[in-house]
Amino acid sequence: MEDRQRAKLPTETLERARALRATATDAERAIWQCLRGEQLPGYKFRRQYPIPPYVVDFACLAARLVVELDGSQHSLEVDASRTRFIESKGFNVLRFWDNEALQQTDAVIEAIWNACRSVAPHPNPSPAGRGA
Repeated sequence: MEDRQRAKLPTETLERARALRATATDAERAIWQCLRGEQLPGYKFRRQYPIPPYVVDFACLAARLVVELDGSQHSLEVDASRTRFIESKGFNVLRFWDNEALQQTDAVIEAIWNACRSVAPHPNPSPAGRGA
């Protein structure tokens, strides 16, 4: 069961996530076209995924991976604090500049694919026939 289903998200966080999906940047649209629909086999990504109080650009729950695209408005100090918080929730965070996503899309997707595949298996997997 997803974290979202366990605890109800604040209305403000959900509204912000919806608004961000509707106003995606060119870089977000370019990367989403490569991630959507499990184009990386076995890895489903969500865009503008809430991890309260934040909404991350992309998240793959199976790989415990968050992908953030940073534009010129980003502050390294604020981003570092945000990354620490997201990592404290059990996610690995990959950050790319918007211009990387637009000009080197294949390299960015390859880095995301490598990060997904490098996730260690769960130390106590569920026995066959039981829920994940």
